[in-house]
Amino acid sequence: MAGLLLTAVGASVLLVQPYEAAAQELPRNVRLVIGSSSTGGDTYQSAAIVADALSKQLGINIKVDAVGPTEAFKAVSRDRRGTTLMIHHDQSYLGHLYGQRGYEDIFANYKIGPTVAVNPGNAYLVPKDSSYKTMEDILDAAKSGERVRVAIQPGGVSEIGFSAMRNAARLRAPGSEKNLVPVNTGSQSDKDQALFDNLADVINGSIQSNEQYTQLPESDQKAMRFVWITAEPETLNQAPEQGMGALTREEMLKYAAPEVSVPLNEEGENFTFDKEFFFIFNKDVDPAIVKQIDTALSEIYAKGEIQERQKEVFLTPEFRTAEEASAHLQKKSDTYAKMIEQIGAAPNN
Repeated sequence: MAGLLLTAVGASVLLVQPYEAAAQELPRNVRLVIGSSSTGGDTYQSAAIVADALSKQLGINIKVDAVGPTEAFKAVSRDRRGTTLMIHHDQSYLGHLYGQRGYEDIFANYKIGPTVAVNPGNAYLVPKDSSYKTMEDILDAAKSGERVRVAIQPGGVSEIGFSAMRNAARLRAPGSEKNLVPVNTGSQSDKDQALFDNLADVINGSIQSNEQYTQLPESDQKAMRFVWITAEPETLNQAPEQGMGALTREEMLKYAAPEVSVPLNEEGENFTFDKEFFFIFNKDVDPAIVKQIDTALSEIYAKGEIQERQKEVFLTPEFRTAEEASAHLQKKSDTYAKMIEQIGAAPNN
């Protein structure tokens, strides 16, 4: 009888142990929602590369679902088991800083996961025949009282560089920031069209979307010129030497700090902005799941294969653990929050 009882107890232990282990790990099927509704953009590309690598490393199925920021945040909020995870970029906290509807304080309401990549392409451009050849020209124009119209999509990644322009103008000549006026548009094509139609003097764009227009002759209505690439030089230095299109890495660096100076503060520190992609978890997710992803990604990035895939689509590899990423992004958010507060609200177009 005792032998039978011991056998039964042993069997129950065997049954319980796998269940407990599974409760601390990612499930077999994971839905990875992204803060974009497009399957052709950089957010989807970044998430798809990471999802594929994690699926192979962990032996699970991870499906990327492009649902947009509002639905993505809702989905993660409802699931603390790890069945639903999220990848998005700096818009996650910038939307909150700019008071956009649907954006909460991610540092208070979610768990920040590891960073996986950077899109170094955020940029500002002018028509190729513009009298503004450099950012210095634009800031000088604002100082002299000229009204400079800048096309942006308000409330996030597109606007943060514009805020930095206004802050730099304020530092150079207090009050001149009012002469930098936003032209609030939507998608990149809307911003491009504003430039084509002479409704804007400067636009927010990207290396990926706008490099093709910089190769056109000055006589072409669509011809543009880069005046500023916001990425940190260390990030651009990791880009392929051939760059993108006809724009080499060496040429990109000429449009970035310190070659192009957009001061952040009176100490002379330059404003830079890297568009970083990172995981976002339910606030109450099991820490073991976060650790599991940290460990898996650490092993994946140590192999080196994922970096090559990212560079092929003009993403700069960047792995930070969840703890490192949270501290880094919080510091970044705090810096931008202070800058936005100092310049106040931008006037409406």
